[in-house]
Amino acid sequence: MTREEVLLDFTSRFNDDIIDYYDKSGSRLYVTIKPESIVGIGTYLFRNMGARFNIASATDLPPNIEILYHFIVEDVNLIISLRVFLDRENPVVDSLAREIEACNWIEREMSELLGITFTGHPDPRRLLLADNWPECVYPLRQDYEEWDESADRTRGI
Repeated sequence: MTREEVLLDFTSRFNDDIIDYYDKSGSRLYVTIKPESIVGIGTYLFRNMGARFNIASATDLPPNIEILYHFIVEDVNLIISLRVFLDRENPVVDSLAREIEACNWIEREMSELLGITFTGHPDPRRLLLADNWPECVYPLRQDYEEWDESADRTRGI
């Protein structure tokens, strides 16, 4: 498949799920999609188009939280970044970790650090923060305030 064929297949197949897309360069595409479409689109990229899941990232951009799932279609040297915006007051989205095992830890990190709920995540345990870290305190949120100056931040390291 050529880059153009990949883009045509992707955009025509998921036209109703795509809110916007930005063809940044010959090797980079940003696609804003409906949050409820992440599992279907991510799974299709991974299983049907042979894209490799690279990483995901999230940031607090009031009034939303933005998640970017980055996939690489190596045959055509194309990175497709799926972007979803979640309501900051109730950031909930289906988990991709059910379909793509490599999403497991990064979704756990985003859950702990930004308060995103990944519905159906196979292992929602804490990964980074200490066991005594208080609920609903998210250190990567813009409104984070230190809750305990003497708190152990090493997690046993």
